[in-house]
Amino acid sequence: MQQDIICGLNAVEAVFRRRPADIARLFYISSMRPIAGPFCAELARLKRPYRELPPEEMQKAAGTMHHGGIAAVVKPRDLPFIDTDRPPTAKLLLVIDQIGNPHNLGAIVRSAVFFGVTTLLLHETRTATSLSGGVYRTSDGALEDLDIYRTRDLARALRGLTAHYRTVAVTARPTAAPFAELPRDRPMALVLGNEEHGVSPDALTACRREIRIEGANRMHSLNVAQTAAILLQAFTA
Repeated sequence: MQQDIICGLNAVEAVFRRRPADIARLFYISSMRPIAGPFCAELARLKRPYRELPPEEMQKAAGTMHHGGIAAVVKPRDLPFIDTDRPPTAKLLLVIDQIGNPHNLGAIVRSAVFFGVTTLLLHETRTATSLSGGVYRTSDGALEDLDIYRTRDLARALRGLTAHYRTVAVTARPTAAPFAELPRDRPMALVLGNEEHGVSPDALTACRREIRIEGANRMHSLNVAQTAAILLQAFTA
């Protein structure tokens, strides 16, 4: 069975807080022993293994040098497909369209939780990043604080969501309206696209609105994680 390796204290703590039964085992270095103690006690109760490792073995067990001294091997989250007839209720539904870099996705998730977003929809495709250890590490555990849904046909999902949300694509096209002009009178499904190609054409066509961030015209666009932080702050204020 596929398992995730989640590294870093905040990310590991979040998984223990939300779904300890999904944790298969734990590794940590000696300096983390006092912090790891309660986690080890919980795993002992669940009859799951844990082990203190020297630094060189810790890197091998974690699969990265950026392990922060502690790593948990965890069953992946079971993400439900979104039901567009009875979608989740949220003021802002954050929609991720084929973002490929796990660090970008992790940064977006961290910003989303920081600004109070509770619900995420992932477009599941061959090129999109999964909820990997890199996403967990970059999000600093914030993934565990989101209700996450998925779809394999984002355009169809967005068309179904229009009865419940104002569907809004974020683009760099000059024809898009400045985001400050967007009405705030309805719940919003905010669609962020792939780093290189933006929102996919079918999803863009399915959205009812298109917005952009205005800059000084010295750069074509912002990184998608930077874009997310700006818009999430604006739309949750």
